[in-house]
Amino acid sequence: MGRKKLEIKRIENKSSRQVTFSKRRNGLIEKARQLSVLCDASVALLVVSASGKLYSFSSGDNLVKILDRYGKQHADDLKALDHQSKALNYGSHYELLELVDSKLVGSNVKNG
Repeated sequence: MGRKKLEIKRIENKSSRQVTFSKRRNGLIEKARQLSVLCDASVALLVVSASGKLYSFSSGDNLVKILDRYGKQHADDLKALDHQSKALNYGSHYELLELVDSKLVGSNVKNG
């Protein structure tokens, strides 16, 4: 007999939520360990609980080395994400367009 399909939603009961978090965190760490052993992969895993407690796992390589290597390989992606997050901080697209327009008008006045 199979398991019933679990609806993915927030668990309201605090103690049930904590038990589920612990079990799933441990399962996730075990899967990361298996992936690193079976596939000879470098795996870094960070999990932050609702209370802010940090849990980490790294295979073979030091966690910092893996994250540094990721940062070097994806520097352009990280820069794009940084620009995107800055753009989102401006609020609406209209405000962003006004800002760009004012910068363009300001540079044309200085150059003209």
